[in-house]
Amino acid sequence: MIEKLFNQMMQQENKREAVSRFREAVKEEAARQTAQKLIGDGEILKPLLSSDDAKVRKNTAALLGDLEIGAAAPVLYHTYQKEEQLFVRGTFLKALGKMNPDPYLAELRERYDLLCRKEVPEEEKKHVREELHELQKILRKYETASHHRFTGWNQKLLILLTTNTRYANLTADKVHAYRKGITSLGVQAVVDNLKEIVQIRTFRELLFPIGLGEEITFQDGPDAFGEALSRSKLIPLLESCHKEPAPFYFRIDLMSKISLEERSRYTRRAAAVIEEKSGRKLINAPDDYEYEVRLIFDKEGRIRVFLKMLTIPMERFAYRKESVSASIHPSTAAMLLELARPYLKERARVLDPCCGVGTMLVERNKLLPTREMYAVDIFGEAVDKAILNTERAGMRVNCIRKDYLEFEYRYQFDEIIADMPARGKRSKAEQDAFYEVFFHKSQELLASDGIMILYSNETGFVKKQLRLHPDLKLRREYLIREKDSYWLFIIGRR
Repeated sequence: MIEKLFNQMMQQENKREAVSRFREAVKEEAARQTAQKLIGDGEILKPLLSSDDAKVRKNTAALLGDLEIGAAAPVLYHTYQKEEQLFVRGTFLKALGKMNPDPYLAELRERYDLLCRKEVPEEEKKHVREELHELQKILRKYETASHHRFTGWNQKLLILLTTNTRYANLTADKVHAYRKGITSLGVQAVVDNLKEIVQIRTFRELLFPIGLGEEITFQDGPDAFGEALSRSKLIPLLESCHKEPAPFYFRIDLMSKISLEERSRYTRRAAAVIEEKSGRKLINAPDDYEYEVRLIFDKEGRIRVFLKMLTIPMERFAYRKESVSASIHPSTAAMLLELARPYLKERARVLDPCCGVGTMLVERNKLLPTREMYAVDIFGEAVDKAILNTERAGMRVNCIRKDYLEFEYRYQFDEIIADMPARGKRSKAEQDAFYEVFFHKSQELLASDGIMILYSNETGFVKKQLRLHPDLKLRREYLIREKDSYWLFIIGRR
């Protein structure tokens, strides 16, 4: 089949359709390998690369890129040099980027610099941007370029620490700042001690609010936003916080309920305007970025902008290299245990009967040193990952793959801590039965002055078991997530 399509393509009849059908066919691996043998070094496709039909030239270049025929790089580059149709040039470069463009880097750099300086008519901008984008990708990949190193540790900076706003005070109390306050997203503060800030465990992300200097709404469109961002203090902030100069490589993350297609259209256009208006000090690189420009729209459609700098080393949760889909976020675990802190004690024997990858135990140990720690879970992959994570955290934890109901220990535990498993495919009756046996087993293992710390969205089942176990008493409960009814329960002996 692939040989027949190849012959049709080379017969020079209905070339546009023939090349397109051949490209579609080589998506299958077996056909791809045959096609690579048929095309060889790419010389055989020279007539198609020189076709009078620009779309044939474009699709042929794309085909060489699809097949990654490295030997075709010279013919591809020299054809690119002669190509006059702007909408084709970006495709030539995209294909060349999949080969070895090393011999042509100096010329490609020259072309890039020329296009950056050139005044481009409005009707040509789209295609010139595409060419610039592909040139930039090649140059960044193959030229020796250093990544940006963050140096703004002691600068006075406006920051936002995102966190659960119900308990944002837990984070705010740890922030030493010139001024600070709690917003709808977390803790906003002016600080000059970022090395201390990044050690706080109860926030999720460190962001930098970026004022646009004017009110911009979604209805104003991506051009208005892109121009406003280029005029903002974003570039001065990046320049003052890094040793290396521009360009700075970013991506846009638009958080909105609009469709994926509309979101993609908006971010592509905004990114193109930002590149142009910033004099290409800001480069859109969604596949290899160092900065995330996050857009949040309020109820009136006004844009709020925040910057996330991936150049800032974040080592708080470096131990958590392993996870599973149900794993709790480390900052959430840290917040839960901070809430439970008044009930914790030093040198405690601690058990996590639903340990997952060990996050709750690690965060427990970060607050107060423990005597012994046991991690139990029936899910073998999670236990294996818990072993790796706790070792990275420098902790000695007894990790055991076992059904909690079969777990036995000669002593009782001071603390039983659990991120309770979600119902998932269990029926309501099955989940009810699980909580019954869980509480019965935990009552056996809990010391007379012990504490159970449970994170669960099954409030009814927890309260039911407290009624059925008069020896247990609810000491405190905290609503953590109202939307899906997650609560933190602190339970002790009567």
